[in-house]
Amino acid sequence: MLSQLTVTFAFFALILVAVYWVNRAISLFDRLISDGQTAWVFLQFTALTLPNVILLVLPVAAFVATLYVTNRVISESEFVVMQSAGMSPYRLVRPALVFGLGVTLVMSILAHVLVPLSRVEIGRMQARVAQDVTAQLLTEGQFLHPADGVTLYIREITERGELRDILLADQSSEKVDVLYLADRALVVRAEEGPQLVMFDGMSQTLRLPDQRLSTVAFKDFSYDLSGFLEEGGIGRPDLRFLPTSELLAASPASRAATGKSRAAFLTEAHSRIAQPFLGLSLAVIGASALLLGGFSRFGVTRQILVAVFAVIALQLLNNLAVDAATTDETMWPTLYMPPIVGLLFALGVLWLAARPALFVRRSADAAPAPEAAP
Repeated sequence: MLSQLTVTFAFFALILVAVYWVNRAISLFDRLISDGQTAWVFLQFTALTLPNVILLVLPVAAFVATLYVTNRVISESEFVVMQSAGMSPYRLVRPALVFGLGVTLVMSILAHVLVPLSRVEIGRMQARVAQDVTAQLLTEGQFLHPADGVTLYIREITERGELRDILLADQSSEKVDVLYLADRALVVRAEEGPQLVMFDGMSQTLRLPDQRLSTVAFKDFSYDLSGFLEEGGIGRPDLRFLPTSELLAASPASRAATGKSRAAFLTEAHSRIAQPFLGLSLAVIGASALLLGGFSRFGVTRQILVAVFAVIALQLLNNLAVDAATTDETMWPTLYMPPIVGLLFALGVLWLAARPALFVRRSADAAPAPEAAP
């Protein structure tokens, strides 16, 4: 049964990852290509999102796999034979328990190692894309509007990156409108951000209150472009980039660098620790719930519904725990409640499955009493 669980789990995980990844990739593709990025950059971004996608879908894949395999084993009467041989429900669910521990191990590696590393690399790529002014702003032969009240036109961009025949209209101020014209320009990186350095041009400034126009010729003039860049990848580091040990420490220096509270640090750290155990609890729930009520030729539809509703309740509990831990740093233990409650639920179901007489007695009590003979 363990081998069947592994193969089925891999199949469902592949399908769920593909569906989720494609949905994310479509929006990412539109955003990157519209910003002038290449297909290679898109492939790098989508590949780096895979660890987090896999981490999200593995518990669901484990649950579906245990439901599918256990249902098939029950329908083929294998469980009936094993129960007749004296195996208890606890022994029958042991393969699912071992399988769930394997899923937990894989999820732990993802949560503590691969996902943080991929997020760090995504942050670096976002910084490079945000700094790529040519890709975001500079397109020859088109009137561009990089910000409200700002219009930019470039007739030609040479192979060396030199801009020819520049028009830059800045109407972002309520008091003055400024028009810059230049024969050529270069984009220069500086400490305060990228600068558009224009050569051999002039500026026309219109003072709106009195409608006075002034013209100034210049040999070179710098215009700050940093305000036009997309946010993301620049500024404070994201706490999701940090290793779990640093999150647990939540030092004042780390909190100051990220601008996040101690509660946010502890929530992220303990979520990484607790989340993998959801894979274990969901796998055990999927297997144990189908043992409830014994074998029936009518199938296990009710047991499947019980398992599904239990998983939904665990997800709601997990959301509540995250909200509580985020607002109060002393509430981080609540993050461990969903997997613990899930395992306790599975134990309770197995306890009931080990006592089929309860269901027989309930059926007997519900049956109508036979009529007395005349």
